[in-house]
Amino acid sequence: MSSPLAAKNKSHAADWRWQLRRRIRSAAELVAHFPALGAHAAGIAAAAAKFPLAITPYYASLMERADTDDPLFRLAVPQAAELAEQTFQSLDPMGEGRHTPVPGLVRRYRDRALLLVSATCATYCRHCDRKRLAGQREGALTPAQFRRAVAWIARHTEIHDVILSGGDPLTLGDAALRRMLAALRAIPHVEIIRIHSRAPVTLPQRVTPGLVNMLRRFQPLWLNTQFNHPRELTAEACAALARLAEAGIPLGNQSVLLRGVNDSAEVLEELFRGLVRNRVRPYYLFQCELVRGVEHFRVPTARGLALMAALRRRLSNLALPIYVLDTPAAGKIPLTPGTILAANSKRLKLRGPTGQHAVYPEPR
Repeated sequence: MSSPLAAKNKSHAADWRWQLRRRIRSAAELVAHFPALGAHAAGIAAAAAKFPLAITPYYASLMERADTDDPLFRLAVPQAAELAEQTFQSLDPMGEGRHTPVPGLVRRYRDRALLLVSATCATYCRHCDRKRLAGQREGALTPAQFRRAVAWIARHTEIHDVILSGGDPLTLGDAALRRMLAALRAIPHVEIIRIHSRAPVTLPQRVTPGLVNMLRRFQPLWLNTQFNHPRELTAEACAALARLAEAGIPLGNQSVLLRGVNDSAEVLEELFRGLVRNRVRPYYLFQCELVRGVEHFRVPTARGLALMAALRRRLSNLALPIYVLDTPAAGKIPLTPGTILAANSKRLKLRGPTGQHAVYPEPR
């Protein structure tokens, strides 16, 4: 499939703000661009009414087929399957709401804090674990909310690592980001700042020379992104990664294991090799969290363990991420035989890093 967006308005397509303004935001718009979706419009509209839809023209142009056999289509286009719910699912699977001392700040670990600085993303991923926030009401932390969060961090000297996340921090302008980074860098005990962004994947035009030159002033600063399929490593995306790497910004990738997208050793090998070629360290491969609307993406953990075993025979450790499950009580648990206390086709019982136990229901 060749999207009409690929050839349209080429003179403006390199402008990231144009990409944001021209995002596909409704089922009707999607069908207008991809008429083959007409028969599925009702299901798309129902899912989008609950979990917002947005796709940049750039990312839409990467889709080769207008159906769920195309992994990029599957990642970005709402499906009726998102409306199926299980009793063990939650809109806040990590319990972030219980760890929010001030608006916009999440503190689940002793030495680090997460700032949800934006509720906007360039493209809303259908497997998102913050469906309760991302896109429900696009916007950013107000200056007053941000000052309150910074003051909280300044009072807690055990916080050494601050992560800007959302939504996507890179949907903010350079000036807003610069003010945020300067405020955090002024706190003596904040040693590392991280930005978590999928912009290099869905909006690589955002990684401008101006942005990169601004970010390099706030070292040590890391950027973690999320490439889930090798087709996302386009020439534009690789150029964006190169600009960041050449500015001395270390890059990591946090993929999610997703049914019908990357649940094969061949796809994951190609993805991780491609990331390393582009100076991005494969950091985590996440097992799907128990968030509402993603049951059709979940892969059995036995399959994930088999894939990791196959990848260990194919890849050096440099290209091999840690396969993890993030849990509300025990944090991130590496999925290895040593952390699995019991397993069957219905559930997994795990031991966390400090001895806590966690239970994870397997997909049916």
